[in-house]
Amino acid sequence: MKIYTKEELISELKRIREMGWIPNARPGNAGGVGNTLEDLLGIEENNLPLPNASEWELKCQRAGSHALMTLFHMEPSPRALRFVPNILLPKYGWLHAESGSKYPAGEMSFRQTISAARWSDRGFKVVVDRKARKVLVSFSADAVDPRHADWLKSVAERAGLGELNPQPYWGFDDLAHKAGTKLLNAFFVEAEVKREGKQTFFRYSRIFILQNFRLEGLLRGLEEGFVFVDFDARTGHNHGTKFRLRRNHLPDLYASVTEI
Repeated sequence: MKIYTKEELISELKRIREMGWIPNARPGNAGGVGNTLEDLLGIEENNLPLPNASEWELKCQRAGSHALMTLFHMEPSPRALRFVPNILLPKYGWLHAESGSKYPAGEMSFRQTISAARWSDRGFKVVVDRKARKVLVSFSADAVDPRHADWLKSVAERAGLGELNPQPYWGFDDLAHKAGTKLLNAFFVEAEVKREGKQTFFRYSRIFILQNFRLEGLLRGLEEGFVFVDFDARTGHNHGTKFRLRRNHLPDLYASVTEI
């Protein structure tokens, strides 16, 4: 793996930008835009080896993309309850679409991508409680879409139709520590995309330096609906609870944004 100073990395990113259209190094890979840039830099995943500097990550996106990117994994508190596999899945889950085929008969699923901006069709929402300094998950039977009426009846039998009790949550201080460690600083690169026949090409056209992650940006993103809490669990495996972001909003999470 190559080792860069910050100045050398900036110079190398400028050089890659000047290369113009570059063929996708990972055909068939949805993450090809980031993988190709990593290959050009000679690094693994998105970790940047910058000695004698704060931790940095490399984030890359297709220009104009609104796809979600994972910021970090973090299970809700109280963690001792193992809330997702022990409460949300058995009491609020539903039969997995591939139960009895890919997975054993009776396999349950709990997959929800929620924010504070609106209720999900199964009645879940994020609540940013600034007074209590918590991000909570809330449930409202009144917000459930009528097409899930049978599921709601089963929830009434398993858990009742009141608010989650206790409510899973993330403390502001815990979020600030987790995100600040993982996302303190980042190089953010946007790439234009074109296809010629079966070949995809990228042009890494915009480079940003993002410094000093702000918790307020994350909280505002939840409230405005561009940051999400993503649950992805089934009976056989909990894939982990993630905080995710619409990629084009990444600069909104930082105090300092500099375009090179």
